Amino acid sequence: MVVYTQEHVYRHPWDRVTAAAWRKFTDPASRTALSHVADVHTLQRRVDTAAGRLHAERSITVRSPPLPFILRRLLPAAAASPSGAAICHCVETSTVDAPGRAMDVVVRNVSLRGIIEVEERSTFRPHPDRPDDWTQFTQETTIRCRPLAKLAAVAEKVETRCAERFLQNSAKGRDVVERICRYLEAEAAGAAPSAV
Repeated sequence: MVVYTQEHVYRHPWDRVTAAAWRKFTDPASRTALSHVADVHTLQRRVDTAAGRLHAERSITVRSPPLPFILRRLLPAAAASPSGAAICHCVETSTVDAPGRAMDVVVRNVSLRGIIEVEERSTFRPHPDRPDDWTQFTQETTIRCRPLAKLAAVAEKVETRCAERFLQNSAKGRDVVERICRYLEAEAAGAAPSAV
């Protein structure tokens, strides 16, 4: 099993960063950077008006990075793909606590679980040093290659390779959120060139 944590400071207030995070997948300018994301659908959304919380669940369909040969042998769909990639369906569960200025997001794959399990837990909080100006983003990702668990050395290589790709995609996602934050800042100042 591979577990890694990333942290990033957005030099934007919490409300702007969380608004940008919601727009990340629907922003037309993000399609190139997030080309691994094939589809996103809202499954359910509920607002707890008394507590000021939004609860949402979305399905996210992604194209996996090229899978290692040993995993392609275990997954016929990936083996049939010339690139060795597979389509993976994930469920994202989000809770936004507006009064508490907290957003928590958990993403888990629901397909390919017999081969690999991935869970990403992300938090968005006001930065402790500059709570009105900056946002602290923390993401913890766990990757576990199930069929190779008994072959520790092979499993570790597969998990590490997957982690490298997830880190690359994570960086792209942060860049998209940063760009949307800059747009929202310009929009608030009345200087936004075009809609996102």
